[in-house]
Amino acid sequence: NGPIACEVLSYRAPKPLRRDAKPVQQEMTASPSPWDKTSKTKPKPVVKSSVVEKISPQAEMFANRLKKNVRHLAKWARKNHLDCYRVYDADLPDYAVAIDIYGDYVHVQEYAPPADIDPLKASERLDEVMQIIPVVLGVSNDKVALKLRQKQRGSNQYESQAALRQRFEVRENDLRFWINLTDYLDTGLFLDHRITRQMLAETSRGKAFLNLFAYTGSATVYAAAGGAKSTTTVDMSNTYLGWAKDNMQLNNLVGEQHQFIRADVLAWLNEPATQDLRFDLIFVDPPTFSNSNKMEGVFDIQRDYIDMLHKIAGMLNPGGEIFFSTNRRDFKLDAEALKGLDIKDISKATLPIDFERNSKIHYCWRIQKSA
Repeated sequence: NGPIACEVLSYRAPKPLRRDAKPVQQEMTASPSPWDKTSKTKPKPVVKSSVVEKISPQAEMFANRLKKNVRHLAKWARKNHLDCYRVYDADLPDYAVAIDIYGDYVHVQEYAPPADIDPLKASERLDEVMQIIPVVLGVSNDKVALKLRQKQRGSNQYESQAALRQRFEVRENDLRFWINLTDYLDTGLFLDHRITRQMLAETSRGKAFLNLFAYTGSATVYAAAGGAKSTTTVDMSNTYLGWAKDNMQLNNLVGEQHQFIRADVLAWLNEPATQDLRFDLIFVDPPTFSNSNKMEGVFDIQRDYIDMLHKIAGMLNPGGEIFFSTNRRDFKLDAEALKGLDIKDISKATLPIDFERNSKIHYCWRIQKSA
């Protein structure tokens, strides 16, 4: 008389093998492994794959583009002490996926195809993508996770997608983070904010730091590692707040100076006890839209950001500043409506090399009270 734990497994049947088909591994060679730190003179690894279906000329173009990207970005990632980075982001319109490397694993996000695209054709192209990735990247199939990326409404961004609880550790700028590729829509680390996090670390020494809509607390880890005298991490999800604590512990950043608060950020900003709190550095990266049952009312970033930023600015110590970010593609910031605040657009400065194809992945500003 209660819920029964279950899983839904969805499979796409491959097209029948053609008689003139040749093994994929005979048609393309694997790129040097993104994680191979040995000499360049070492022979390329021989990738054994069970995939034998002949790929289309368009799929060969995709494979070649992926190989080219990996060859360039893997070297850059090793130089910058990164285990996780993006290697493909819908470079070819017919193959509308984003491919991210997380340590020894690969995370694939299929962008929802437009309504005018034949669903069968989109499915066939995705099949090709999933056949090619293990061969080109030299990984086993069980280390490739696939998700459909589409607009999320309400509390969907917080809902569990699975219950495998398979997490692993990755490194970014010599800091460590827990990643989960299966259980949630996002992985636990927004790769496009890598430079933003580094800026927070460089700015945080000796400061009281506040992280709002904190998600898994990666910004808090950077601020604490950068020498913040205290950190306060606020999020309404117990799951992500616990994840944030685990990330801090993973980096040996523990102590009473690091506070974690479960709360709806907008309601928390209005609480009497919050009015006397003051911070030197605040990071706020709100959801685009939320009507979660854990919060009061509905939050829309374009409609509500002005009131929110004024309230947050009221929590700044003299000389303090806010890093404000959003990933809403059509977001417009009205400087006139934010009178009394000095605003500097740092969107381009915070765009990593591996996200250069997508200049609208996020917008970011540094905000201070006017003198």
